[in-house]
Amino acid sequence: ERANYVNSPHVIAMVGLPARGKTYISKKLSRYLNWIGINTKVFNLGEYRRHATSAYKSHEFFRPDNKEAMAIRTQCAIDALQDVCTWLENGGEVAVFDATNSTWDRRQMIKEIVVDKMGFKLFFVESVCDDPQIIEQNIMEVKVSSPDYKNMNTEMALKDFLQRIEHYQEKYMALDEKQESDLSFMKIYNTGEKVVVHKHEGHIQSRIVYYLMNIHITPRTIYLTRHGESEMNVDGRIGGDSDLSYRGKLYATALANYIHQQDIAGLRVWTSWLKRTIQTVATIPAPQERWKALNEIDAGICEEMTYEEIAEKYPEDFRARDESKFAYRYPRGESYEDLVARLEPVIMELERQGNVLVVSHQAVIRCLLAYFLDKSSDELPYLYVPLHTVIKLTPVAYGCKVEHIKLPIDCVDTHRPKPKDEEDLDNHEEPHENGGQDSCDYDSQLLFANPHRSL
Repeated sequence: ERANYVNSPHVIAMVGLPARGKTYISKKLSRYLNWIGINTKVFNLGEYRRHATSAYKSHEFFRPDNKEAMAIRTQCAIDALQDVCTWLENGGEVAVFDATNSTWDRRQMIKEIVVDKMGFKLFFVESVCDDPQIIEQNIMEVKVSSPDYKNMNTEMALKDFLQRIEHYQEKYMALDEKQESDLSFMKIYNTGEKVVVHKHEGHIQSRIVYYLMNIHITPRTIYLTRHGESEMNVDGRIGGDSDLSYRGKLYATALANYIHQQDIAGLRVWTSWLKRTIQTVATIPAPQERWKALNEIDAGICEEMTYEEIAEKYPEDFRARDESKFAYRYPRGESYEDLVARLEPVIMELERQGNVLVVSHQAVIRCLLAYFLDKSSDELPYLYVPLHTVIKLTPVAYGCKVEHIKLPIDCVDTHRPKPKDEEDLDNHEEPHENGGQDSCDYDSQLLFANPHRSL
């Protein structure tokens, strides 16, 4: 069972005009907090409003003098906050309330419900943006394709949404440390150009502030790949610090050619401290950094053993790991949960960077993928990360576009699928050639919802 990391439930309430990136921040923050083990959920007020009303007609619904609509919007906010409180009372740890919350009255209402009535912690995050280019980009990428505009063309949707923003601007009151000195909040200007923090409390809010100070929206691509096939991969052994096999060296050459063909501006290359990753990038002409945090999961007393040997020598450990792979810690080694904690600085730095190639190991890349693809701790240890494959991640509006590029060099398959029943728990197959899959060329399959093949 996962530990509870939060002493007091928290509500993170967004603040800002439409098209300022509130939903982007909400989803990204939720993904990060869930990844580090804090049970987090986003409550989007727009969804409550769409559920409470018939089909969207026009910006007139958002006029401040439209009393009927204002009553509906206020009731939707109360309903959403009631759901927030119910969820936090039943095991939730952090709720993100994604709404404009753009007036002093609305923020006081939130405080009365969340703090005064329920005794939860409350932290506001305001996204301030006066850069027309960022606002327009956000509207075109996300807003005109929202459910509100499913029956409108792009031009009409854009015009209507801009008028909606004008209605909010009439009553908009930015967070102010003098007027609202009792509130804890942070203000983010132009997606990170400047940050102001006021009265944040406790380590959860500190982590949120630090994380949100590191994210940016500059277009970039992250490339993840395991090292080339190693000698221990061929022998079916885990861990260790062996050299590349002959085919692993061929992959190193193929990877260098692929990176050269991509012609990636400002690329940086990160590897672990282990020989097989360093040898894999030896001929890539780009600035390189070695991260100890990118080393493979420490298998403790099981290092350099085959799964067959582990099952024979430590049968209870072998079974325990299959029963709870994320939480299981190798004797004198690490668990996947430990690995996530170790990789948090890597994630922070990846969020700050531009184009990066990360060459690491199966368990490590599973953890990184789980962050970018919002995978649960149950899914994480079984994500399919084959050898000799580049995983290309391109951040888009509310997630990541994923491509798997299998370079045409044969290799063993080290993936062990999740056991389905008692019989599978005793199954300890050795790695086999190619996983029964054909090598393919640089052309890749675009994968969005499910970036790994199910085995």
